[in-house]
Amino acid sequence: MEEYIMSKKIGFIGLGTMGFPMAVNLKKAGFEVIGYDAYKGVYEKAEAAGFTMVETLKEVAEQADEAIISMVRDHAQTVDVIFGEGGLLTADPKNKTVIVMSTLDPDTMNQLGKEVEEKSDLTLISAAVSGGASGAQAGTLSIMTAGTETIVKSFQPYFDAIGSNTFYYGAEPGNSQVAKLVNNMILGVNMNTVAEGLKLGKHYNLPEEEILNLLKVSTGDSWVVRNWSDVSEWTAATALSVLLKDLIATYNQGIKHNISMPFNALSSTQLFDSMGKEKPKA
Repeated sequence: MEEYIMSKKIGFIGLGTMGFPMAVNLKKAGFEVIGYDAYKGVYEKAEAAGFTMVETLKEVAEQADEAIISMVRDHAQTVDVIFGEGGLLTADPKNKTVIVMSTLDPDTMNQLGKEVEEKSDLTLISAAVSGGASGAQAGTLSIMTAGTETIVKSFQPYFDAIGSNTFYYGAEPGNSQVAKLVNNMILGVNMNTVAEGLKLGKHYNLPEEEILNLLKVSTGDSWVVRNWSDVSEWTAATALSVLLKDLIATYNQGIKHNISMPFNALSSTQLFDSMGKEKPKA
């Protein structure tokens, strides 16, 4: 059984900052990676890493044994990967699953799942990730899954190769995305509070490091506190813009479904100010 699992071919679309190291860890775990990216500049590096790189999405769908991971930027690219001209459906794949690991709007993900089910013989599951580029490289991502439970559970070997913790949130694919928004909302709120607390301490000339040392062993402790040296360096060009996008998405979900989340709403407008960072240009 182990030899069968370890020899499987898995498709991987989107070999960017997150996708490339995730694919590397799948390769290290013994899987053959059938890779594709719209940016051909990554192909030389990908082939050097041992991936089997193909020129079309059709070839990914044809060569993958049972699953194709999509780690592209947004909803439009995800739709294009599946339904677009030259997309996965051109191979008329059967009994295969698309694992969407990109972050999408929950309702949009549910709609995408329905469309895939209605218009093809593919299955779609969602597996949003948390942990950033460093977690992708270390293989320590948290993976939030949703979709048909038997299918999700059968892909555990893939998830084990790229992450440390896998969670299951039910049959609706969008549930995975809700879990990610919940995590990032709490992260965003916490970042604002830590930044404000340090600002108050600075006004009274308290040494920042000593405040952080206090928080780490007291009731103010959090992941943000323990990783403040990294978090405080986040910029609009790196993680802050991505986090802001998720805070705004969470705010929109609250408006849409009449769920009051005032701390999230405030955090989505104050994130850059609290962190003392320049806002991204509109």
